[in-house]
Formats: sequence, C-alpha cells, structure tokens
Amino acid sequence: MSRFSKYFLMKESDISDYVKEKIDFFNKDARLTVKEIGDGNLNYVFRVFDEAGGTSLIVKQAGEQLRISADMRVSTDRNRIESEILTIQHKYAPGLVPKIFQYDTVMCACMMEDLSDHELMRYALMKHKTFPRFADDITTYMVQTMLNTTDIVMEHKAKKALVKSFINPELCEITEELVLTEPYNDVNKRNIVFPENAAFVKKELYEDRALHLEIAKLKFDFMNNSQALLHGDLHTGSIFVKQDSTKVFDPEFAFYGPAGYDAGNVVANLFFAWDNGYAAGEKQFCDWTIKTAEEVIDLFKQKFIRCYKQNATDVMAKTEGFAEYYLNSIITATAGYAGCELIRRTVGMAQVKDVTTIEDKAKRAYAERVNILCAKNLIKNRAKILCGADFTSALKDAASRA
Repeated sequence: MSRFSKYFLMKESDISDYVKEKIDFFNKDARLTVKEIGDGNLNYVFRVFDEAGGTSLIVKQAGEQLRISADMRVSTDRNRIESEILTIQHKYAPGLVPKIFQYDTVMCACMMEDLSDHELMRYALMKHKTFPRFADDITTYMVQTMLNTTDIVMEHKAKKALVKSFINPELCEITEELVLTEPYNDVNKRNIVFPENAAFVKKELYEDRALHLEIAKLKFDFMNNSQALLHGDLHTGSIFVKQDSTKVFDPEFAFYGPAGYDAGNVVANLFFAWDNGYAAGEKQFCDWTIKTAEEVIDLFKQKFIRCYKQNATDVMAKTEGFAEYYLNSIITATAGYAGCELIRRTVGMAQVKDVTTIEDKAKRAYAERVNILCAKNLIKNRAKILCGADFTSALKDAASRA
C-alpha cells in the first residue's frame, strides 16, 4: 500500500517520492531536488525540479490549521476548491493563472505550473519595481473570471450549481471575522495596533459608530450577495509578475460573492505599495502606484461594459441602462471593500510587510493613518466613488490630513 493513501502533512523529504508516484511529469531516472518555498498562513508549498532535464513543478498541500494561529483550524477541502477554481479561470482568462496538472483528494495536494521565473508582486513592489502591463492584465483577469460566472452570462441553474460547489464556509468565516468585524471592535482581542497609533485607532475605528453601520452593510453584502465567482483574497501576495506577464494564484478563499470584493483588494494593495514607496522617498514609484490604481478602475469599467454587451444572455439584463447600473454598483462596492482591506491590514492580525517593514516609527505611523483615513472616506462615501480618480483622490486627501 502506498504511504500516500492516508493524509499526513508532508515535508521536503516526502515530496520527491510523492511526485514520482503520483504524476508522469519527470523522466523516470530524474534526480529531483525539493525546496519548500511557501510563506503563507495556510499552506505548504514545494518546488520540485530536475536541473538536468530543466523541468519543474509546484506541489501545494493544505494544512489543517493556520500557521499564524494553531487555534484556527480550517478544512483541507480548500485545496480542491483552489484547483477547480484555477481550472475554471484558465478557461476564461488563459495565461493569467497557473496551469493545474493534478489534484489529489487524499493528500489534499495539487501539482501545478512552476512560476519561479516570476516574482511575488508584493516583494517586487517593496523593491519599488514597476510593471507597466499589470493594470491591463489584472483587469482582463477580473472582468473575464467575474462576469462570465454571473447570472448575466451563465444559464441560471448552471450558475447556482457552481455556487453550491464553491460554498467555502470556513475561509469565508475568516474573512467575515478578520476583515469585516474585528478591526472595528477587537472583539476577539487579536488586533495588532501600532502603539504610536493606539489613540488614533480607538477614536477613528473603535468609537466611530457611523463607520460601524457601513461595515455592517458591507459584511452582510459579502455574506449574502452570490454575484460572481471570486478569488476571495486577491492581493499582491497572490500575484506573480514579471515585465511581460501577470499570473494570479492562490484562490483558496474562492467563493461566490460580491464582485467588488476582489477589485477592492487590488486597489488597496496598490495603496500599501504607495505607503512603502512614500516612506522610502520613491516619488516616481508612488506616482506609478497612483496611476495604476486609477487604470485598474477605469480599464475594468471599459472592459466590463464591452464584455457585458457582447456576452449577456439574460433578457432582462439587456434592458437599456441596466449594464451601467450593474457596473456602478460593483464600483461602489469596490470602494467599500478597498476600505475594509486597508483597515484590516493596518490593525488586524494579518498585516502586510509593505507597512510593517517601514523602520522609521514616525513614517510607519503616518502610513497607517493614511490607510485608515483613506479607508473611511472610501467606505462612507462609496456611493459617490465611480472612477479611478475618485479612489486616488481619497488617498491624496488622507495623505494631506494624516
């Protein structure tokens, strides 16, 4: 009997035998080298390569508990969801996600295309590198993977079957708690507040009842609006880049939810890159992050309307003016969820290195205040935020007030 016939958490020493047994990818006599490369909170990621043959792949296994908290246990089924999601997304956005070679239901592991020739976008942005085609690529990815999985395009029963298949309650619960609840009240005592901003956070987040009402609206929209098939955690740590390529990966939080959630995460993480560049005095880089954030919104809108009018199948969805109404509701939600991401990554338990690695305490405190003030503007005034310049105006206003 194979030792991989029952689930266990694999180590580097197990992976070579596992790959040789499970997939016909390498030459039979290949001498494989294995290296663990994952640094996320949920999974174990290994690169397997044959230097002689010049071939490689990635093995990603789901653990049963979060690396940041042994008390938080999650279903390993998320790796099945991720593999199926990437297969669907490859259909709609070929070349913008890694290829899946195989998924193992027993070991809760998938084998996929190796993207080692790319850089993790978060780390590349922390080096203040720029990527001219990112806005074009990410908007193509979002429009194609979102719109084509809505009731606007899909046959309604087929769409409902996908909703059922991608119910992801445990990882959605993480979002509901860490993104849409705890940053505003620290109800579970897990927030991480920079001491220099403790009084600011208390006043601007914990004591702002009007803000809490808007977050409650966004939370229940997230929980009940099964609009489109989402990545669910679309930040710069889930994107690989190089100058001529963008690859979105790691959609283990995927589920059917409001389309603005993914788009909001992209914009917020460009603002985190701005934080880091500003602290380093990299004005040219900061200008690029602002320009790119505007392009993400404006290109998304252009492509969405074009794709909508080409692919809409529902008779009522073709009603004059409805496409524009539908898109505006997504952009409004994008503003709200961008604000939620800005706040949760600033005071919540899962923070971003763009900000936490700013060594100068005064500059870090400033960056955090910018994030929170920008977020509150986006959340409270989201009904008025409809184009890229509206998003970056909120950032610029926060920068002047912080």
